[in-house]
Amino acid sequence: MVVVEGGGTCSPQCWTGTALGVTFWHQALRRRERHLCTWLTPSIPLCRYLAKQPSLQGTLQDSSACEGLKGLAEEQVRICQRQVEAMDSVKHGAELAIEECQHQFHNRRWNCSTLQGLQVFGKVAIQGTRESAFIHAISSAGVAFAVTRACSRGELEQCGCDRKIHGVSPEGNRRWLWSGCSDNLSYGIAFSQAFVDNPERSRGVSSSRALMNLHNNEAGRKAILSHMKVECKCHGVSGSCEVRTCWKAMPPFRKVGNVLKEKFERATEVHPKRVGSRKLLVPKSSRFKPYTAHDLVYLVASPDFCDRDPHSGVFGTSGRQCNRTSHAMDGCELLCCGRGFRTAQAERVERCSCKFHWCCSVKCKQCHHLVEVHTCR
Repeated sequence: MVVVEGGGTCSPQCWTGTALGVTFWHQALRRRERHLCTWLTPSIPLCRYLAKQPSLQGTLQDSSACEGLKGLAEEQVRICQRQVEAMDSVKHGAELAIEECQHQFHNRRWNCSTLQGLQVFGKVAIQGTRESAFIHAISSAGVAFAVTRACSRGELEQCGCDRKIHGVSPEGNRRWLWSGCSDNLSYGIAFSQAFVDNPERSRGVSSSRALMNLHNNEAGRKAILSHMKVECKCHGVSGSCEVRTCWKAMPPFRKVGNVLKEKFERATEVHPKRVGSRKLLVPKSSRFKPYTAHDLVYLVASPDFCDRDPHSGVFGTSGRQCNRTSHAMDGCELLCCGRGFRTAQAERVERCSCKFHWCCSVKCKQCHHLVEVHTCR
């Protein structure tokens, strides 16, 4: 067994639970040519043909190619035809979502494992659990984030910087001059709503699952909106900052993932209730806190994810690396579900004895260390 710098052991389960998951997922896609598309979530079909392309812009130059993307709803095909250039951002947003999900849950029993079949997350994404809530939220946020970023970079013809913010804002003895390129999040959110939410809306909002998914989709987008920040650049003699030009920028996507992970931990269990002619989701118990538009909601309790069930997209925790000294979820007692763990010697390869050479490079040696690695039985 070899432990590579940065964490993780390269074993048959490596692709399901480590930061290398996306790489192995793409390799798996290339080996499965007979399938054209794979579903990221029930709401975001990420076509397998698109996912394995370095860029979509050179692939989908003709809008007629959109009709060949299996798994897209009718309205999603029309959006693809109208905005072929945006599909590269949809792909990038989906990849962001997978990477962030695996980062946030890498030390949990459910570690955002991905499958090679038609649904990337298996049935976990459609079971109405907390995990499903997070998948929908991070996925819709990923698409909104990637499309907005593409707008700011001038990569999409139909959008650009947010020019609605302008003028001068007073701040004591100094002034803000709204300028620069503010992230056009309103466009990214609108695109995500149109593209991501469409499969749910096309089935009608009378379904409890559709109501749950739509709510969590919106909560994901609001996680970006509520954490927009102001960035500024100073102007003046000798850096006196007499005037600052400022613009609004999105938070790093890692911040969005952190926010949604907190929402996951505090998610509210709900059930449907008829209010007049409308079906609403209300807290299942009066003891549960009322939820807001920023919170995640779920319909059913999660399984324990201890045992392998490939049919449901659950890989179990056997073979997963655990922390022998931790009492948290990554500890061997909890992660291994009481089954115990094995201990083995492994070789860790790290960069060491790094030296700066003029000019301008850093050269390091590779050091090999024996370490103990604990894996669940």
